[in-house]
Amino acid sequence: MRRKSKLADSWTRRELFRKLGKAAGASSLACLARILAGCGGSSTSAPPGDGFPGTDDQLMEEIEKAGFLFFWEQADPNTGQVKDRALAAGNDTRTVSSIAATGFGLTALCIGDQRGYQPSADISARVLATLNFLLNTMQPQGKNGFFYHFVDMPTGARAFNSEVSSIDTAILLCGVLMCRQHFSDAQIQSLATQIYERVNWPWMLNGGTTFSQGWTPESGFLQTRWDTYSELMMLYLLAMGSPTNPIPASSWQAWSRPTFMYQGLTYITPTAPLFVHQYSHAWFDFRNEKDSFADYFQNSITATTAHRLFCLSLASQYSDYSDNLWGISSSDSKNGYVAWGGPPMIGPIDGSIVPCATAGSLPFLFTQAIQVLRWIRGHYPQAWQRYGYVDAFNPLSGWYDADVIGIDVGISVLMAENQRTGFVWSTFMKDPDAQNGMSLAGFQPA
Repeated sequence: MRRKSKLADSWTRRELFRKLGKAAGASSLACLARILAGCGGSSTSAPPGDGFPGTDDQLMEEIEKAGFLFFWEQADPNTGQVKDRALAAGNDTRTVSSIAATGFGLTALCIGDQRGYQPSADISARVLATLNFLLNTMQPQGKNGFFYHFVDMPTGARAFNSEVSSIDTAILLCGVLMCRQHFSDAQIQSLATQIYERVNWPWMLNGGTTFSQGWTPESGFLQTRWDTYSELMMLYLLAMGSPTNPIPASSWQAWSRPTFMYQGLTYITPTAPLFVHQYSHAWFDFRNEKDSFADYFQNSITATTAHRLFCLSLASQYSDYSDNLWGISSSDSKNGYVAWGGPPMIGPIDGSIVPCATAGSLPFLFTQAIQVLRWIRGHYPQAWQRYGYVDAFNPLSGWYDADVIGIDVGISVLMAENQRTGFVWSTFMKDPDAQNGMSLAGFQPA
């Protein structure tokens, strides 16, 4: 099954983190002006010939509204669990949810409530049903509060023999805490607090200083750990900020920060796809903040700039890659789900385009990212379906994915809203436990 193939590939992606060594660093000053030159606010005029008639803000509104529709329609209305993937045109019959998609979905519900995409009472009822199911029906592993990566939507039962996942639980909890801050309903706030506070974070350390990537009842803890810079920052910040079962603040220093140089740009990165520079930033606001190691928001700007330059460097091999069309991250391909990107080159790159790579980069490299999203919208009508952009497509072969993937829709919606208003950042960062995590990590104004 394709889904089982994706699960196997997700382990391949995670194994990449094991191959990296220690290092630390920051963006080179020589490249600072070059990086910042690519950043800017929302333009209101359409560049000639991009094919999209609306403004940048109108396109981001379409992205958000279509993405919200995915989280509204492709979730079980009784349990609130969101499908891991669905047909891009709708009418999907699959029943497997991922807890990460549900975490993005809870945040999308807050955005939809803020923007009036559905009646507020209906959205609040969906959030309440989701949190109640998470706390009282979809039992986590033992008494430790972590959830299985994939579950059956109607029942919450474990699917695909998946692992109890540390990072996917963290993504879910970001959505849970977002709801705690956005909704004034006392029951929503109480359920969210109980879900978060019952997590036994030290258990997932498994006697070490860094988190295991997961646990299964068949084999116990996974050998791989979250020990190298990636999307892991939210995991450590939530765990350090816990008022009930925190991990030591020293764990923030325990994971490595390897540096990489590409075309004169130096930045912290593992050998991994672009999404690792996006996910924690969807909720935690790292703008104008730095710890003793780096300014992570600036680091993501540099990483995104390097990724764009990398894609442009492939134009001689894949003629579609250009200023108007770039962006590769873990996604579907014509041969199944793959972890691909660069620099350095990762996976079987074939000229495919992954829209969430640029949509998830909107706050980092707005001018260049929105240019790509406008170009796709104006020139590749098959790449836009009921829930927004398809997960991936290849202009060279004419292949268009039939699916969207929940986490890819999610990062697109959240980053579009953050670029427009900063709503997710401003709401989530009001949470005292999120603030506590940042404080314990030693963040100071940059």
